[in-house]
Amino acid sequence: MRRSFVVILLVTAIVGVGPVRAGHEMPFYPSYYPQEITVEAMPATVAAARLEKNTVHAFVGSDPFAGRALPPTLAGVESLGSYIVVTLNAKTAVLATAEARCAAARAIIAGLNGAGWRPHPYPVTPYHPDHLAHVDLIDAAVKAQPRTPGARAMSPLRVRPVGALAERLLGGRSSTGVWDALVEEVSVRALVRAHTATLNGGSAPPWIRDGWFHAWLLHPTPSSQDLAHRLMGGGGEDTVERLNLERALVSRIRGGCERVVAGYTVRREVLNADYSAGVENVAGDSLTGLDATVFLRTVKLKDFPWNGWLTIGVPERPTAAWNPIAGFTDATGRLLWSGLSDGALFPQPYGGGFAENRVRLATTETQTGNLAVPVDAIVPEAGTGTLREVGPGKTARAKLTYRVLGSAYHDGSRMTATDALYGLAFAFRWGGGRGREEDAEIRRATALMREWLVGARVLRVETDVLRFGDVTMTYDVPIVEIYLAHTLPDASSLAVVSPPWTPLPWPVVALLEEAVTRGVGAFSAEAAKRRGVPWLDAVRDVKTRERLVALLGKLERQAFVPAALSGRVTPAEARERWARLQQFAADHHHVLVTSGPYVLHAWSPSGAVLRVFRDFSYPLGVGSFDRYAVPLHGAVVRADVKADRIEIQAEAERVERFGREHRLVREPVGSPSVQKDRGAVAVCRYVIVGPDGAVVRAGATGATSSGLFVIGREGVPPGSTALLLIAVDGTEATAATRAVSLP
Repeated sequence: MRRSFVVILLVTAIVGVGPVRAGHEMPFYPSYYPQEITVEAMPATVAAARLEKNTVHAFVGSDPFAGRALPPTLAGVESLGSYIVVTLNAKTAVLATAEARCAAARAIIAGLNGAGWRPHPYPVTPYHPDHLAHVDLIDAAVKAQPRTPGARAMSPLRVRPVGALAERLLGGRSSTGVWDALVEEVSVRALVRAHTATLNGGSAPPWIRDGWFHAWLLHPTPSSQDLAHRLMGGGGEDTVERLNLERALVSRIRGGCERVVAGYTVRREVLNADYSAGVENVAGDSLTGLDATVFLRTVKLKDFPWNGWLTIGVPERPTAAWNPIAGFTDATGRLLWSGLSDGALFPQPYGGGFAENRVRLATTETQTGNLAVPVDAIVPEAGTGTLREVGPGKTARAKLTYRVLGSAYHDGSRMTATDALYGLAFAFRWGGGRGREEDAEIRRATALMREWLVGARVLRVETDVLRFGDVTMTYDVPIVEIYLAHTLPDASSLAVVSPPWTPLPWPVVALLEEAVTRGVGAFSAEAAKRRGVPWLDAVRDVKTRERLVALLGKLERQAFVPAALSGRVTPAEARERWARLQQFAADHHHVLVTSGPYVLHAWSPSGAVLRVFRDFSYPLGVGSFDRYAVPLHGAVVRADVKADRIEIQAEAERVERFGREHRLVREPVGSPSVQKDRGAVAVCRYVIVGPDGAVVRAGATGATSSGLFVIGREGVPPGSTALLLIAVDGTEATAATRAVSLP
């Protein structure tokens, strides 16, 4: 099977690139636009001045122009910022009942004054990809909220603000001592990042972007534990069942009014959009903004068709240790790690599910019954990571077949299926270990994988060939089967549970493991504190770096092979791998080798410099994710309800480009210009809620040749409501919704 590569828009401009002979036009240019990325910590005032002086291209993490309009040469990227939350003290007599708490919460929310937030009394917001399934519940929550200020009528309540925004919203009113209610701001980015691990290029649970999950994180009530555990334990195998569980969970969390969402804020991050010195083609994420994998994979300097020097400002110096297992956990570290590493998949920036990155999901097979697992499939042993055959009689609920897009590592070695298997072995060793070989952070990060993984099997290694004239490039692609104990309705969400992927060569992982077992440090901050050792920093801590290099020499001389890979790596192969890592360490003064698009070139207390890895074995290139740079929206224009169907007319946006500028044009789906734009795909997503409030049907449908969307009504009871959304290229966040009554 031939791998599909994205052909960049500037194909005719790329001539004689890299090692390819001059005169050949290359429609594939590995890695992403900037050739060098400097990340530098600076105060907001400095960032504002440098953005206007064209010496900084983006400021990631906060808004240096907060409360002000942006200068004409700058642009903003908006995303969900935070929740405004009211917490009621159920231990006080006046708020002992749910009825009293709900009334108090409504009154407090109605009395919140000031700008900087958007009232929205429901935890699933328009920025969440699953908001369509909650539209009717959101409408009901809004209607239940009084429209006139009422907080002053609740004068006996002692309301305490937490944070500057809450103080402004309460108009300076505050109480000390015992409190009846707290008003506070809760960062959505912090919620997401607390459940996103460094391991394997940035792993997270399938529901990391879902509003129901954020509602649970905000207030994990005992009464909703059973629903949450069902959702996070594989419950709700079909879409309708799962949506009903999600809606029930949010309703149950809201029911007691112990902690109530009042609304949300919108974060703005700033870009330099100067005609010549600025950047373009920037994709962010609806929840995390520019703190997203897709940012460094799309951002482009306007004066360069490719290459160029990108400078990014950040508010804070990096403080977390730099190690590829459980380090890079602060905001600056995450930004650096997103360029240094690759995940198997990453969250769709403006929609549900996940985008394929270094794996391709070839097939997915799920069963309501049991699926036989081949006896020669392997599974790591908990606590040791030893790879053992599952043996006869094992069953699963899902089988996923992956094509793993390997490449050269930064030290010149090539990824093999063994590296991917060692990533699984590591998770079971350190996630299920005891004593020194136990790390609570790794245990949490790998819990879902270890619970769901039944077996893995390497089927074969295919060879993909890419030809440009007389230039031929070959790629080895391992084909790996993964068997899981549970399933999910969305294939891409299921694919992130246990992908056969790691951005690290096994010698780097083994080196760090040996360092931890010998007391050099610990992978996570939590384990370091518990054991009384340093948080392992493989780069910036000079003493640790020297000990790693010395240990590297010993392992190279031994041709060391970890126990989990015994019989899978020969001494000669091991010696070659260790020698390459040792040479890289001598050349670069660190051992942070990955298969990511950028190499760590230099660092200082305030930041770092990344240089592009333009190796033609890297399977992704300039333009691979350009489709996310301009999110396109659609809208329902008309819905005609007939006896047996719903006919929907809609509009969709398309991009018109002129020079370095572009504009969005909205036209009817089915119009010649929209049909000509084959890159944009519009679908109508729908959730039909029955008269009893339960979801009876959900799905998506494409347009007919005339541009009409048709949803059948068979099995839909009278009195139902159809919730509709037009998703263009998968954009669901902030998309307009429509509720249609079905008599």
